Amino acid sequence: MKQNYINGQWQDGGSSKPDINPSNTADIVGHYAQADAAQTALAIAAARAAFPAWATGSVQARADALDRIGSELMARKDELGSLLSREEGKTLPEGIGEVARAAYIFKFFAAEVVRLRGERLASVRPGIEVEISREPVGVVGIITPWNFPIAVPAWKIAPALAYGNCVVFKPADLVPASAWALAEIISRAGIPAGVFNLVMGRGSEVGQTILDSPQVDAISFTGSVATGRRVMASAGPRFAKLQLEMGGKNPLVVLNDADLAVAVECAVQGSYYATGQRCTASSRLIVEKDIYPRFIKLLADRLAVLKVDDALKPGTEIGPVVDQSQLDQDRSYLEIGRNEGARLMCGGERVKREHDGFYLTPALFADADNDMRIAREEIFGPIACAIPADNYEHALTLANDTEFGLSSGICTTSLKHASHFKRHIQTGMTMVNLPTAGVDYHVPFGGRKSSSYGSREQGSYAVEFFTVVKTAYVLP
Repeated sequence: MKQNYINGQWQDGGSSKPDINPSNTADIVGHYAQADAAQTALAIAAARAAFPAWATGSVQARADALDRIGSELMARKDELGSLLSREEGKTLPEGIGEVARAAYIFKFFAAEVVRLRGERLASVRPGIEVEISREPVGVVGIITPWNFPIAVPAWKIAPALAYGNCVVFKPADLVPASAWALAEIISRAGIPAGVFNLVMGRGSEVGQTILDSPQVDAISFTGSVATGRRVMASAGPRFAKLQLEMGGKNPLVVLNDADLAVAVECAVQGSYYATGQRCTASSRLIVEKDIYPRFIKLLADRLAVLKVDDALKPGTEIGPVVDQSQLDQDRSYLEIGRNEGARLMCGGERVKREHDGFYLTPALFADADNDMRIAREEIFGPIACAIPADNYEHALTLANDTEFGLSSGICTTSLKHASHFKRHIQTGMTMVNLPTAGVDYHVPFGGRKSSSYGSREQGSYAVEFFTVVKTAYVLP
């Protein structure tokens, strides 16, 4: 059984839970300890005790530790990518790519450690100097989702440690193997006991203890909107610093002048790769009516030949849905779409492969309306809906008519429309002739409206959440 990591020691939990391979439900990836509230409180106390020394210690020691973590992740990307794909279900190339991204994130923040800047200004009062500096927030609770089981933890843990914070990390219950592997690497990187802690277990117990603890100064969460609201309701009243990354219902707008081959590939990659289980997936395809029939026909033909199979098999393009609960949710939305009057052009079939798994063929609804539930609610599966638009202005209105505002995209050869779209789309990220899903590790990630709350993640912008600003006045 793989244990929790608390105050520099590996510890059993009160119980354990199997990690099941969604490509082959008979395959148990491993058994992982489940922490309880008492163990979580011990991890928080350990982080609090370790904070003063870590916050004021050597920046070079921090940089070296993060660099070692990044180097080991990169050296083991094939092995860890296979583990990730085995437990989460994304294809092996996607799994390996995710581990490599995590490696780059740690190496990026290893360099950021020694680049933290301050300012020195003259006061409006003669003879007085003003110094502006950044200090770590304190103890950070990190709660991550199952769909990116090593990249999302990396882009939260790396900056937290880089800027001198201590971490209590609770991964998603569905994907403990990747989190444990990352924690094991961190445990050998030269970081003092208590600075980093791993507590695996249920959100209702482990997560809630983190949210309620007055010793946790900040919480970085990625997950559903509903859970994000609970995070805010629990930790907001005690004025914890919050960073919430939540859902998306991302539009990909396709105009009459688009290169259709490019547009179809953007839709396939953005909507269906990673089995559509990405908050940045383009689940609304808003297409000008003159090219609408051709576009949906080309897209349906492309989807029909995608290989849906075991995540670890060579040539697999779409892996399984992560578990039975998610599969049931996906299938319920297929029924909702049919009942709402959308036309299911292809896919949405539960299929069998060599082993029992949660396989669902990629589905495309045509002739959807933006008021339908399938166009308004995040499905989080290999399902997208196509919505016809009268013209560019109508397409932009439809794209912005959503409670979400994470990612968006437009396929066009018009510089005028591309420029207008970039300025007027109400999302935190937007792409031109590119899939809505897929962002670099060194630039800010985040959205607007119900998609995000708080400071941006990733890149140099991460400093905003993981530090606090201090202004000091000095009379020499």
